[in-house]
Amino acid sequence: MTEVTVGVIGGSGVYAMEQLEQAENVVLSTPWGDPSAAITVGQIEGCGVAFLPRHGLGHRFTPSEVPYLANIYALRSLGVHHLLSVSAVGSLCAEYAPGDFVLIDQFIDRTYRRRQTFFGEGLVAHVPMADPVSAPMVEAVVAAAAELDLHLHQGGTYVCIEGPQFSTRAESELFRQWGAKIVGMTNVTEAKLAREAGMNYACIAMVTDYDCWHPDHEDVDVEQVIRTAQANAQNVRTLVQKAIPRLGKLGASPWRQVLQYAVMTAPAQQSEDARRKTAALFAE
Repeated sequence: MTEVTVGVIGGSGVYAMEQLEQAENVVLSTPWGDPSAAITVGQIEGCGVAFLPRHGLGHRFTPSEVPYLANIYALRSLGVHHLLSVSAVGSLCAEYAPGDFVLIDQFIDRTYRRRQTFFGEGLVAHVPMADPVSAPMVEAVVAAAAELDLHLHQGGTYVCIEGPQFSTRAESELFRQWGAKIVGMTNVTEAKLAREAGMNYACIAMVTDYDCWHPDHEDVDVEQVIRTAQANAQNVRTLVQKAIPRLGKLGASPWRQVLQYAVMTAPAQQSEDARRKTAALFAE
């Protein structure tokens, strides 16, 4: 099987990567259950890539139901160092218009129903999250975008809500007061788990709507999200394809050994089951 360096998680409207060469589907089971779908492993310009559709084939999982731990654990087991997420989002500012792309740099977590750590139940670890997004990964995507005719914005805070409902008008206005630029339902969970798994993380956010705050635009609905996501699908696939060789040249993730000093539990007190369920995270 191809040696994998880069992982790609596809969001709404991006359920496959036809550009992969020598592609094969890999079915993995993890201590955290099965991933959203079989993982497609292949190459782009010699760089090993693993692709996984976040919501499963046919979009079967709500944001709360996505098997985040299984997804991230499986990608880490395959050897991924740099994880690139593609996600549909709503805009909270006038300058980020539907059809634009955003490379986020910060998160605010408003989720409350999902587990988003591999630790607990007899094994305690704390990892830093001050800068959840990899600056070198962002630079690689920006360089790739320079070759394309895209409206790409660099920087912005992503508010992650639980969903599956969209925001109320009051919530949308509150997020704007906080200075957030976009709103979505998935990426903060992936970012936190990717950090625990020792992977670099970055997100290409595809703006599909203005949420519900903009007085001159209709409130977001699924039809609007799908229409814009489908229109942008080829653009984001091309952007990802051009970014992957650059990501593959970044070398090892600087977070690979993040757990070396993160574990608080004394060795003699560590749960054997917890150690088993996190074993791949401690591998080289």
